[in-house]
Amino acid sequence: MAAAKRSNKAKKPVTKVTDARVRKGKVKPSDLKDLKKLGHIASLLEPLHAIGAARDKAGNRSLHMDQYCLLVLMWIFNPVIDSMRGMQQASELDVVRKRLGVGRASLGSLSESVTVFDPEPLAAIAAELGDKLPDRTPEKFHHVNKKITAVDGSVFKVLAQVGQLAWVPTGGGKSSCGYRLHAQFEVFKGIPNRIDLTGSKPKGDADERVVLEKTVEPDRCYLVDRGYQKYTLWNVINAKDSQYVCRLFDSAKWEVKSENELSDEAKAKNIVSDQIVRFGTENSRTPPPDHVTRVVVVKVKPHDSRKAKNAQCGPSSDGYLRIVTNNLEVPAEIIAALYELRWTIELYFRIIKQLLGCRHLLSHNPAGATIQMYMAIIACIMIMAISGKQPTKRTFEMITFYFLGWASLDELEAHIKKLQPSAD
Repeated sequence: MAAAKRSNKAKKPVTKVTDARVRKGKVKPSDLKDLKKLGHIASLLEPLHAIGAARDKAGNRSLHMDQYCLLVLMWIFNPVIDSMRGMQQASELDVVRKRLGVGRASLGSLSESVTVFDPEPLAAIAAELGDKLPDRTPEKFHHVNKKITAVDGSVFKVLAQVGQLAWVPTGGGKSSCGYRLHAQFEVFKGIPNRIDLTGSKPKGDADERVVLEKTVEPDRCYLVDRGYQKYTLWNVINAKDSQYVCRLFDSAKWEVKSENELSDEAKAKNIVSDQIVRFGTENSRTPPPDHVTRVVVVKVKPHDSRKAKNAQCGPSSDGYLRIVTNNLEVPAEIIAALYELRWTIELYFRIIKQLLGCRHLLSHNPAGATIQMYMAIIACIMIMAISGKQPTKRTFEMITFYFLGWASLDELEAHIKKLQPSAD
């Protein structure tokens, strides 16, 4: 009966979603409270059912996008399943098919399906769910009056060579293959509002500055590291009525136009200068920014380059943190505090990679990899909706036990109750 209902829904035409927010309002606040029920998650994904079925004139498709997404979610919350083949074997189990409402999936259909599934509607669902999470912006950042958004990229290594992807040098003459995930992260909601997937070699369209330049939105305050030092990018952000807080390379040069007086609080935060500046020189080939720029300098502990485990080195620091912004209004200590928030996106990458098992990709197809990333994001939203906090290893394990049937709903709720702050 359930299969018959799904086949009828598959005949309805589905319009491709190109804007991650066009179906705003479809998800109700109660949707978040019920995310612990797999049946409710299935109903949220149900609009994806007919995606990719247009070319199936004979109506023979047995694996639909909503079913594939549920299998990926099962993989995220089940440490026993560590590959596409394991996911295929699980789909043959009666209990899995009944609980997820999926049929048996062959390895070929799992691999082929991601070539016809469009990830954009899934992005819309993740965005809608994220919009329902509360914004916990502290009062001191309220007068920024923008959505505070951290931006960064990360490379997800894969286990086999894929011809169309670039190779990432790891030192010692060795290299590895991977995708680069470009994420824009709403700091005080705890979720990414956008992800873009490119080849891992940071050149051309995969350059993180180019990706951000193409995806800038109005009314945001972008927190970025020194890799985003680019005048044309700053111009695009400023033209969109957004702001940027960007660390500069130690070698950056500018002309001081005026000095802002430092408050006692700024001095207590080790801020040594707050200046209105002009970048570039008369002989510079690159035109300077087309708007007023401000540089806040903070004294920090100097350090030499340290080699990471993959033998890649980061630049040294001379003991001064130089932060450029187009926000001319807020105090210097707030600009410094905003830049510190950029590290929240590094913690989010750690959650995605370690807690949610995304150290490797189920699919080497870009669409399949993007679907996996969005399902990991939805899993994060589920955990935050259930617990009210960013995922931790203990909470992730407890929810995993629940989905595996090892823990009861009462035991899960008892664990979550311990996470809530006391009333006194």
